[in-house]
Amino acid sequence: MHVSEQGIELIKQLEGFSDTAYPDPATGSAPFTIGFGRTHKVKPDQRCDRMQADYWLRHQDAPRAAECVNNHVTRPLRQQEFDALVSFVYNVGCANFRASTLLKLLNQGNKRGASSEFPKWVYANHKQLPGLVKRRARERDVFDNGYL
Repeated sequence: MHVSEQGIELIKQLEGFSDTAYPDPATGSAPFTIGFGRTHKVKPDQRCDRMQADYWLRHQDAPRAAECVNNHVTRPLRQQEFDALVSFVYNVGCANFRASTLLKLLNQGNKRGASSEFPKWVYANHKQLPGLVKRRARERDVFDNGYL
């Protein structure tokens, strides 16, 4: 599967845009983030515009997250579920997704149980972050109900 246009917009909405690289909010240091949540090879003094950020998201970063979902989910997904999982992987990384109870439950066919795992992923550096609480709520809502 491929992330839909609505999925791209979901990631943009949840990530927000920054034209200047900024440090990880939980640690105040690396990894640095720019554009719509890009962390791959971002340097502290880096800058970008929306066109570059959109390109990275559509052609590099979201496809990488989608590949992770495609490679590790063994059950059929609806587009909304796939998009929510791509957003989740985009934020937490493939290694964390692979080791997650969310993935284990999903691959057992327990979508309700998998959905209940989203709110558990709201911590960074052992601190609950309000932005992650909102993000997981939105990802879970899209996973369960689609785009409203």
